[in-house]
Amino acid sequence: MKFSNKQILAYGWLCAAILGIAACAPRRVPPMTVSDLMEDRVTLDGVLLKCNQNPTKARTSSDCLNAWIAIERLAQEKEVDPSLERKRQEEFERSRERLRLAQEKKREAEEAKSKVDPYSLPVVPDPTSPPPANKADSPPIAGTH
Repeated sequence: MKFSNKQILAYGWLCAAILGIAACAPRRVPPMTVSDLMEDRVTLDGVLLKCNQNPTKARTSSDCLNAWIAIERLAQEKEVDPSLERKRQEEFERSRERLRLAQEKKREAEEAKSKVDPYSLPVVPDPTSPPPANKADSPPIAGTH
């Protein structure tokens, strides 16, 4: 069976059109798995932000469902022993108090530097008053010799 030039050209255009449409179609990105979202917190935050912005789509989107599952699992992992949490809180309070005291001392030292003690200032002569006279140049006082 022989094909004419018009048929070959038509089939060529048809193949080119099919390839062009297939190449231009966006690839479907598979939804992220729960474990991927648990490992990558930035992506998890981004997915949750998109889900919160469009709640109608969020109910059907597998990304949103996986993100919520990942959040639940992360919350379960975070559950700790209450005594351990209390010890962490007490240590935090102690370190915060030490920092507050150090900052208070530093602030007091800065205030002490900025205050001027008038008794420790050097004595500077007043340039507008006349200088004191020497005893040799002064006239004798009457009645003294």
